[in-house]
Amino acid sequence: MVSELWAHTLTWADVDPRQHPFELDAEAADELAGLVAPLLPGPEAVEEHRWRSLDPVTAFLVDRYGRWACGWNWSVGEGDTDGGVVGVWCCASHSVTTTDATAPLVVEALREWRDWLEDLAERFAALAPPSAPVVSAVDPWHWERACTRLVTVVADRTQAESGWYGHCMQVLEWFLAYSGIDAERAREIVKSAVGGRFGSWIAPDVVVVDAVSTRFARTVGRHA
Repeated sequence: MVSELWAHTLTWADVDPRQHPFELDAEAADELAGLVAPLLPGPEAVEEHRWRSLDPVTAFLVDRYGRWACGWNWSVGEGDTDGGVVGVWCCASHSVTTTDATAPLVVEALREWRDWLEDLAERFAALAPPSAPVVSAVDPWHWERACTRLVTVVADRTQAESGWYGHCMQVLEWFLAYSGIDAERAREIVKSAVGGRFGSWIAPDVVVVDAVSTRFARTVGRHA
C-alpha cells in the first residue's frame, strides 16, 4: 500500500530504535548503494512522476529494514514531503542526478534519518517522567519541560520551514507513546495543545512554546 510509504503516518512502534536494530558499516553501505542503484528513476520519470518516482526505493528500504525507513527522504522544507529533518536530501527533482552519485546519497539520507530517531529515543529516555501509579499523578512540570524541549529541537532540526509543525506534533505523540499513553489519547492531547498555534516558516517564540507546553501538561493530566 502507498500509505505504508508515508513517513507522516509512522508511529513510535514503527520507529523505536530499541525494537528495530540497524547497523550499517562502510562495506554494508556500499552494498546497499549497489542494491538501490537499479531502483533509481531516470530524469524522465522524475519529471513525469515526481512524487511517486522514488517509491520503488522506499519500498525496498521498508522491506529490508522496516517501516521506519520510509522517512529516509523526509527532507527539510518543501522537498518530497514537507517539514522533515533530513538535510542531505532535497527532493527527487534536485537530488536525483547520476546513479553513481545518487545511490550513496540515498544511503547517507537513510543514515541521517536513523540518527534522528536514535537521538529522539535518547531524549525521550531523559525527559520521561518518573514512574507513578497513574499518569495524572506525575508533576505537570515534567510534561511541560518535555514539550518545551521537544518543540524546540524539532523546530531547530526542521529549520521551522514549510510544514515543520506536522513532524513536531508527531514527535510529541511519539513521546507520549513512549511514556505509555495510547495513540488515540496522544493524538487528542497533542491536537488540543498545539492545534493552530504553529505555522510554516515561523519558529515559535518563547511565549507560544510556554503556552503550548502548559496546555500539553494540563491536557495529559485531564486525559490520563
